[in-house]
Amino acid sequence: MSDTSVEKKEAGPPPDEPVTGDAEPEKRKREYKDFGHEQEGPTHVKVDMDQIQLTAEDLYDKEKVDLETIVVDDVFKLLQCTEEGLSAEEAIRRLELFGPNKLESEEQNAFLQFLSFMWNPLSWVMEAAALVAIALSNGEGSAPDWQDFVGIILLLFINSAIGFYEERNAGNAVKALMDSLAPKAKVKRDGKWLEIESADLVPGDMVSFKIGDIVPADCRLTEAINVSIDQAALTGESLPQNKKLGDQCFSGSTCKQGEAEGVVISTGPNTFFGRAASLVGQDDDTTGHLQKILAQIGSFCLVAIGIFVLAEIFCLYAGFRYQYRRGLDNILVLLIGGIPIAMPTVLSVTLAVGAQQLAKYKAIVTRITAIEELAAVTILCSDKTGTLTTNKLTIDRSTIRTYGAFSGEDVVLLAAYASRTENQDAIDSCVVGAIGDPARARAGIKLLDFKPFNPVDKRTEITYREESSGKLKRVTKGMTGIIIELCTRNKNDEIENQLEADVEEFATRGLRALAVAYEELEGEDPEAEGNGFELIGLLAIFDPPREDTKQTIDDAIALGVKVKMVTGDQLAIAKETGRRLGLGDHMYPAKVLKDGPAPGGKHATLDEMILDADGFAGVFPEHKYEIVKRLQGLGHLCAMTGDGANDAPALSRANVGIAVEGATDAARGAADIVLTEPGLSTIVHAIRGSRIIFQRMRNYSIYACAVTIRIVVCFAILAFAYKFDFPPFMVLIIALLNDGTIMTLSVDRVLPSSTPDSWDLQEIFAYAVAYGIYLTASTIALVSIIIKTTWFFDRFGVTLENGATSAAGNHNDRQLHMIVYLQVAIISQALIFVTRSHSFFFMERPSFALMGAFCLAQLVASIIAGFGNWGFTQIHSISGGWIGIVWVWNIVWFMPLDLIKFAMKATVIRWIRERHNKVVQRETADGVPMTRTQSRAASIHESMYSNRVSFIRRAARKVGFGQKVSMKPEELQRFSSIQAQRTGATLARNPSRTAA
Repeated sequence: MSDTSVEKKEAGPPPDEPVTGDAEPEKRKREYKDFGHEQEGPTHVKVDMDQIQLTAEDLYDKEKVDLETIVVDDVFKLLQCTEEGLSAEEAIRRLELFGPNKLESEEQNAFLQFLSFMWNPLSWVMEAAALVAIALSNGEGSAPDWQDFVGIILLLFINSAIGFYEERNAGNAVKALMDSLAPKAKVKRDGKWLEIESADLVPGDMVSFKIGDIVPADCRLTEAINVSIDQAALTGESLPQNKKLGDQCFSGSTCKQGEAEGVVISTGPNTFFGRAASLVGQDDDTTGHLQKILAQIGSFCLVAIGIFVLAEIFCLYAGFRYQYRRGLDNILVLLIGGIPIAMPTVLSVTLAVGAQQLAKYKAIVTRITAIEELAAVTILCSDKTGTLTTNKLTIDRSTIRTYGAFSGEDVVLLAAYASRTENQDAIDSCVVGAIGDPARARAGIKLLDFKPFNPVDKRTEITYREESSGKLKRVTKGMTGIIIELCTRNKNDEIENQLEADVEEFATRGLRALAVAYEELEGEDPEAEGNGFELIGLLAIFDPPREDTKQTIDDAIALGVKVKMVTGDQLAIAKETGRRLGLGDHMYPAKVLKDGPAPGGKHATLDEMILDADGFAGVFPEHKYEIVKRLQGLGHLCAMTGDGANDAPALSRANVGIAVEGATDAARGAADIVLTEPGLSTIVHAIRGSRIIFQRMRNYSIYACAVTIRIVVCFAILAFAYKFDFPPFMVLIIALLNDGTIMTLSVDRVLPSSTPDSWDLQEIFAYAVAYGIYLTASTIALVSIIIKTTWFFDRFGVTLENGATSAAGNHNDRQLHMIVYLQVAIISQALIFVTRSHSFFFMERPSFALMGAFCLAQLVASIIAGFGNWGFTQIHSISGGWIGIVWVWNIVWFMPLDLIKFAMKATVIRWIRERHNKVVQRETADGVPMTRTQSRAASIHESMYSNRVSFIRRAARKVGFGQKVSMKPEELQRFSSIQAQRTGATLARNPSRTAA
């Protein structure tokens, strides 16, 4: 064991054991609790090693084969390799057999990726309209409606091209990130050491690594020189683990001390990390939260269109006896104008632009719809080690205990003397770091002898000459129980009682204890006995919180997000960290997740306990997964931060998985957002940024639904009331102008909410109906005045086609069509300024892009109105007088829109929210507070939208993110054995031709 074991073994008994402060009457041997784990000895394969052709069933039978624990010689036999490494030919063969040492990737066909933007119910309706225009509109001696067909196809391709472009850019950004993180490995091939890409490693390879290196694959050590491996990413504990010959090292762990060689037993997805990353793949919900929202918004629009299409079929054909082609054109108007065809693309572009903005805060988004879900997150479950804390041990100066004439600073300095200054382990590094300048650890002294830590003595020792006095002195530091036994000079019941009490106190606070003793030597012999050690101090070691973590937690709470610590470390350590961060120390051990709350306790149910807790300690991967799953079951959207393979299952299960800086490939593969900068402050920026993006999407959703209602209701009523036949091609022009303007919403200036957002679709649909009906009234009123009266003609001297001063005799005057086109185009786009603001529209300044696009679209619409005279469709240009009338008319009707918004808030929206609150109160009658996110239930065809809104999923898979390999949860605790055995099974079925 190494000094790291000292730290691990000095914390005393568990916090729930009583502290014994008084000595018993009979002298007893004091025991300082050892937190270590007993190591099982190596075993042999219980099969005939001459029969190397093992079956898969044999390899899965741990009674016969367990590559994790069998002797290394048997590993070499089973994997058909030697310490000289594989030959280049055999390495190539095994690379083809086992695949690369990285998460599997899959290529996305660019053409299919482009076409997939046209694969959702909204696009299907537009595609059906195109087929109607080209295939069904050629009756009664008329040619197919080529113009409408080309226009619809152009509209579809423009939307697909924009989404495709953004998707490819996002995918390339993720790929570039992963390429920059590609690791190297030192491997022996043909008896020579080479440096290759880690991806080229295969089972049976001999690899080498030293201090600071990342272990490139799961391996068994064949040589180990003072090796200490940091497996915090695996176990959640701060302490590196000492490794010896024959021990197993896991891919992605870090070598903190020494040098080692080993034989690779598992690579790629079959490693511990690879399997952890894909643990919950079989439970993956490919239909994300935003897809469900899209599906329901799409359903609303489709239902509205369907109702009025059916009404037109019955009314126009059965009632008015329309000819086939005339009725079909009216139906096309509803299909083309009512479908918010740009909705998937607009939301995708909004998310993609948002992802680029988050990248400025060093957050790489690997699943783009996670941005939307992050805005709605109500609970942030955070790992402790390396996430809330620095994963770097530190001396806690405020708790140093002294037992003699030396001060606390003296104790730290003497402990630094007794530490290595090069090739340090974690304990030596933190002790030397505590004195500020590492040079002080050897300043003013001459090193005569140094004994490094070893698992027998469990301490370090230095003998030195003090240059100022010339005296020989000796200092030792190490495990408390070992050090006190050496202290013959001041060892007595009082000191022992005090030391035991101090160690117990440290243990209850989650601090590790390190004892320091000192003695002087007579004469000049550095190997001579001293005058007896004297216990001089006790150092407390802990993993300190990051500097910005407390502020980050405070900011998250201010944003309405509750933070819970979920760590694999001990309960006492978790509570101490929670106290230091202001997170609270109301934490529970993981066993309560199985046992449930104590009878008669504060909590009646496990769910209530999980919601109330500040955190959980001693958790394994399945515990983290269970916590997240239960919180989601209560209606919460959860974010989970982590950095290691042990976090991967929960990262994958969470609505938003966040891999912090320095995370393993397994964690990055399971996460939706990857941080490339230390600390958690990025998460707060990401939450704020996601809420801005959410507001943009919500604003567009209200607008899109309102325009759908406005088009289908307006033109259906005009057709019923006046037999008004609006040309379908002009609806296409309106849609193109709208789409071009609305795309700029992705960069609009909006304010984030101060509480978690949620999609309350009842509110969105209520606003949409109110706005749509009002805008419908604006158009019908204008047409009615033109048809029923001569007021405009008399007042402003305008005329219609051929000088007509009334439309009473011709309800389908081509200039009247153009007037309606211009009125609908202008006020429909102007609606966005009302839906994007919470107060009066002029109180919240839009972005320059949105304002510029709106002005350009209105200029184009007015130019078309003034000069468009196209023979293939039923329109004719209008005079400047009519253009002015339409503009003034729209301005007059636009002004009350804000009043409608306020009236809706005070009546319908207030009623919806009060009813929702009553439902929540009924659901929480058992005392469990819950936050319900609206529209969690999926609609029938929600999966149809998954292609378009989860487009980064495919880009992520290209570079190895987000792999999903099925594995039963109960297999979790047998990870390493199973992976090693799989390697042997594959080789057994495919033996080397050169193998003996």
